[in-house]
Amino acid sequence: MGTTDSGRRAYIGSFTTAGGLGITTADVDPATGALTLRHSTDAVPNPSYLAPSPDGRYLYAVSELPDGAAAAFALTPEGPVPLGPAVPVGGADPTHLTLAAGRLLTANYSSGSVSSLPVRADGTLGAPAAVLHHRGSGPRRDRQEGPHAHAVLPDPGGRWLLSVDLGTDSVRVCVLDGADGTPAVHDEVALRPGSGPRHLAFHPRGDRAYVINELDPTVTLCQWDAVAGTLTPLGETRLLPDGTDAGSASQDSSKSGGGTQSSGTFPSELVVSPDGRFAWAANRGHDSISVLAVDPSGDSARLRTTVPCGGHWPRDLALHPDGRYLYAANERSGDVTWFTLDPDTGIPARSGSVDAPAASCVVFV
Repeated sequence: MGTTDSGRRAYIGSFTTAGGLGITTADVDPATGALTLRHSTDAVPNPSYLAPSPDGRYLYAVSELPDGAAAAFALTPEGPVPLGPAVPVGGADPTHLTLAAGRLLTANYSSGSVSSLPVRADGTLGAPAAVLHHRGSGPRRDRQEGPHAHAVLPDPGGRWLLSVDLGTDSVRVCVLDGADGTPAVHDEVALRPGSGPRHLAFHPRGDRAYVINELDPTVTLCQWDAVAGTLTPLGETRLLPDGTDAGSASQDSSKSGGGTQSSGTFPSELVVSPDGRFAWAANRGHDSISVLAVDPSGDSARLRTTVPCGGHWPRDLALHPDGRYLYAANERSGDVTWFTLDPDTGIPARSGSVDAPAASCVVFV
């Protein structure tokens, strides 16, 4: 699966309102994938999702609260150092963020919007935010009474911005329009009603995209046309073995602090191997990792097996840059568990874990 010199440091986000430490810094052993915790900072409440800058100098975090904000940090050997106070994003409960076209974009779950903030040359964030408000709803009245933007990310070419909305069962393809960087909708792609799309990952070839659905344990496989900016659903793959009871996805598992329900299966994240042969999905409730074998065309995927996630409520999955190790941020058991990946089968083997209260994401620099 390849090797790289990057990925010597990991940063773990968490929910401080649920006992998390904020942002925790860990060293990564390149020979084993093991994490050694070094430092933590609670300078920002509920830094539930993190994004490093491409040059590895800065780290950005959402502050997942009703008055949502985003914060910038300088990365030092001693740990992240805040670059000024957190900046309001003009949306409620931001759950995800990304960098694109000199902007920081956040997906704001409760307000169903995407915010855009300028990133200055020194890594700091400007204000005010430019906000795109999603519209619509879905058939699940308990979870889809309105829009719930859950993820936002650029396409591999950097021309388009894709916003995944759980509440409207759709993915919006946007461009950053205007001098203030406001996202403008180019197209809205409807997915199966009631599926509850949550996150999206691209095939390394760049012409396929995979949407993981929270309200039904499936992945929607899509064709991506980077010239036209169109996303075309091709089919779905279930994430649990035949005969497995997925339970009822009737309560809110996405809000800050993790929610309270314990029944049902709520997929959270999907990552694709650097060679495109495998994909892995985290399943909260079922507390498992689904192993998918991806067809060479990228048009279909087959569930190979599921393995235990090593804890309870895996909110995030992260693949080490060298493609050999997989990390599960298990929110409710309060740990990050890492796995060594079999290069022939893609099946993860549990290799270790560290305590990380209310862990919500892992990123590498």
